[in-house]
Amino acid sequence: MDREPVAPAPTARTMRVEVTHADLPLHCPTPAMSLWNSHPRVFLPIDVSGEERCPYCGTVYVLTDMKELPDRQ
Repeated sequence: MDREPVAPAPTARTMRVEVTHADLPLHCPTPAMSLWNSHPRVFLPIDVSGEERCPYCGTVYVLTDMKELPDRQ
């Protein structure tokens, strides 16, 4: 019996979450997110880049109190 391919389920809109250094170390899902739609916890190195995207759900995290990096010579 041949089966037709099933289209993937539509994804939710990408969320944008602002965090500060007080929220570090950052992981997704955060404690404020619902447990019913959670994925495995993944830590995101946002203190280096200032912005990271969760590889599971696509949530974008932005570090709002990013400190200026010293010039390297």
